Amino acid sequence: MSKNMTKDKLLLIDGNSVAFRAFFAMYQQLDKFKNAEGLHTNAIYAFKNMLDVVLKQEAPTKVLVAFDAGKVTFRTGMYKEYKGGRDKTPVELSEQLPYIREMLKDLGIKSYELVNYEADDIIGTLAKRGAEAGMEVAVVSGDKDLTQLASDHVTVYVTKSGVTKLEAFTPEHMKEVNGVTPTEFIDMKALMGDPSDNYPGVAKVGPKIASKLIQQYHSVENLYEHVGEMKKSKLKENLIAGKDNALLGKKLATINCDSPVEVTLDDLTYSGPNVDDLRRFYEKMNFRRFLADLAKAGELTEETTEVKKQEYTVLTANNLGEIPDSDHAVFYLAMLGDNYHQAPFAGFALAMGDKTFVSRDVALLKEEKLKTLLEDKKVEKDVFDLKRVTYGLSRLDIQAAGMTFDLLLASYLVDNEKNSNDLGELVKGYDYFDLKSDLEVYGKGKSAKIPEADEVFFNHLAGKIAAIKALKAPLLAKLKDHEQDDLFDTIEMPTAKVLAKMELNGIKAEPAKLKELEDDFGERLKALEEKIYQEAGEKFNINSPKQLGVILFEKLGLPVIKKTKTGYSTSVEVLDQLKEKSPVVSDILEYRQIAKIQSTYVKGLLDVIDPEDGKIHTRYLQTLTATGRLSSVDPNLQNIPTRTEEGKQIRKAFVPSTPDGYIYSCDYSQVELRVLAHVSGDANMQEAFKTGYDIHAHTAMRIFHLNSIDEVTPLERRRAKAVNFGIVYGISDYGLSKNLGISRKQAKEFIAEYFDQYPGIKAYMDQAVKDAREKGYAETIMHRRRYLPDIHAKNFNVRSFAERTAINSPIQGSAADIMKIAMINMQKKLDELGLKTKMVVQVHDELIFDVPKDELETVKKIVPEVMQSAVQLDVPLIADSGYGHDWYDAK
Repeated sequence: MSKNMTKDKLLLIDGNSVAFRAFFAMYQQLDKFKNAEGLHTNAIYAFKNMLDVVLKQEAPTKVLVAFDAGKVTFRTGMYKEYKGGRDKTPVELSEQLPYIREMLKDLGIKSYELVNYEADDIIGTLAKRGAEAGMEVAVVSGDKDLTQLASDHVTVYVTKSGVTKLEAFTPEHMKEVNGVTPTEFIDMKALMGDPSDNYPGVAKVGPKIASKLIQQYHSVENLYEHVGEMKKSKLKENLIAGKDNALLGKKLATINCDSPVEVTLDDLTYSGPNVDDLRRFYEKMNFRRFLADLAKAGELTEETTEVKKQEYTVLTANNLGEIPDSDHAVFYLAMLGDNYHQAPFAGFALAMGDKTFVSRDVALLKEEKLKTLLEDKKVEKDVFDLKRVTYGLSRLDIQAAGMTFDLLLASYLVDNEKNSNDLGELVKGYDYFDLKSDLEVYGKGKSAKIPEADEVFFNHLAGKIAAIKALKAPLLAKLKDHEQDDLFDTIEMPTAKVLAKMELNGIKAEPAKLKELEDDFGERLKALEEKIYQEAGEKFNINSPKQLGVILFEKLGLPVIKKTKTGYSTSVEVLDQLKEKSPVVSDILEYRQIAKIQSTYVKGLLDVIDPEDGKIHTRYLQTLTATGRLSSVDPNLQNIPTRTEEGKQIRKAFVPSTPDGYIYSCDYSQVELRVLAHVSGDANMQEAFKTGYDIHAHTAMRIFHLNSIDEVTPLERRRAKAVNFGIVYGISDYGLSKNLGISRKQAKEFIAEYFDQYPGIKAYMDQAVKDAREKGYAETIMHRRRYLPDIHAKNFNVRSFAERTAINSPIQGSAADIMKIAMINMQKKLDELGLKTKMVVQVHDELIFDVPKDELETVKKIVPEVMQSAVQLDVPLIADSGYGHDWYDAK
């Protein structure tokens, strides 16, 4: 054995077990953790958090993550019911497993599975080989089965309180916790049985008795050699009766440390991530924090080549006359950072004819020649990110016009995977340039700055112009070939202009109202705190799950719903089931809810009010989602809570810009379900919408076989509503059961009954999958494409996710297209009528307007008309409206 081999540290991770723990550790955030394609990402995210902790802690030189190959193993050959009682893995978790493997690959970590064996056997075998080779071995798992591997050279870490806190099991710790050695733990399990793995053990023998017996006899076999010597007792009778179970249990519980694992220790060398692949993966998963971590680590600066040398002229106030006249220009405005509302200007580039001009001095843009050129709508301009350019120029008092081509939007429509807001990043997907990103040229974060070498920076700016020129023709040709040129010209480009106007408009926010809410919520939190202490009989840390668990389940004696590795679960899901049993539970739920609103929204919004105009100016991301839906950031105005009265109170702070004005709100009623009725052609659903029925009550009437809508109960309507919207988003029986608090069997029956009552929808779903298999993509009624490369994947979970995407993307995407058309038409109408009313916020299916008092009657008439006539469907579009002196009253 070589000397440096003994210095190696081997890390082995139980992939399935940790993924399972990761999923449920962040289950309450399941709906929040989705990428642009709708893939749930909570387990992937939590798994990565665990990796960060353990890689830093152990600093391994060799790493492997082991996965189960399937349900059939040598253990099911011994006992066919082995693991037979487990629920089917939630589809929301199973769809993430292939992406966890992809992440591991990008991180430079090998994963492995072995037919007929479990992950435990792979880990046991490699742990043995590693220890024999003189390595220190660390094992990470979500359960304690693997603690039997603990030895002088093997430490087993078991996750607790999620997946980032680990309990270390050494032989000494095993003795402290269980009273037995690691190998004796196998015998303990044999006597106790394992409900999780579904083998019985000996009746009435739990951990304490099993530990005591094994401490005395050291093995199951030795116990049974001496069982006859035991005094007559019920325990003795049970041991004798359960002998076969105990001996079988030992075989099932014993990890096979001599499995035919083909990978060698040399195959597991860990040398770090493939940064480019990892960055692309994080972008695809929308993991902004991990992307930021990469940037902080300085790992985004590696580039092998630079953009080729460009021809350019450095522009100054003295040579503005060299800019030739032309009816066409290419323009690029460089700013440091994503938030172009505030980002410092770095420079600009302009091409007219065959000449390219570059400068650091953005003040030159205010010169009459350049300002006139940029504001002249007769001069057509090609840009990258029209909205960014429009807003940036507005900060210089330049009203941009004539922008007819946006490379960002064209690339996004052709392939919505290519949606980086950095031109240097985006062109890496094409063959034309190897152009450095702004991030690499300017530096990172708050320390970002223009490089000192003018030549580097100017060549970089000129390269941006060259990229826009080179990519325009092929992208326009692809748009035409895909029948997306109309989508580009009449929807996406005009939407960008409308959004720029909305961002500039902003919405007025009253700091005094937010301060009032801050004080009010602060007093309520203090009162709730005192009330909770009184109900509990003592003071404790309400935010500590451990202390709260002791109060609820030990002191107050409430029934234990769920336990974690560290004690009692006090999740929202658990507390919701207990709130009828004790008033303190309802008070704790209320405390948590108000505390979150206070920190996230009240204080958060106070920080982003513009001191100059008293408004909040959000940014809309037009190219983030694959469905075309808009997102709001800095701050996210689409995410203000509306389900609770406390959350709704936040809307009181949003007011009209004139003292006697109004906030007017108009939103589509069930637009996605109306789109579903249209594309599916289902007669029953179309009838409901054409007749003006409450669609959820109508659905309840049908699936519960009632005679009329009047017979529908609120509970039945709620369940029908969950099924209606669940179908649109491809919900599973597991997801529906969790949403409604019913069994998976009931949920499955609801879904089956739904398809019986709406057969056209089932036919649409089957056809959508078939079409996607043939074409490789799904598309909206406006021809917005969603490419689905995984529709033919061999992996069932990956393929199933692609199939669900094929079904719901045309629905969600068409709804997004309808809203964009409505926004475009609405702005046209406001301009045509010369109104001072401004469109200020878009929240998915809702538009918010700032309306002067004397224009209210006009707005009340035209807004619903414009929204309801955006497109013609086979069922009517309905828009509901309201108004008031703040956003709260408008709803």
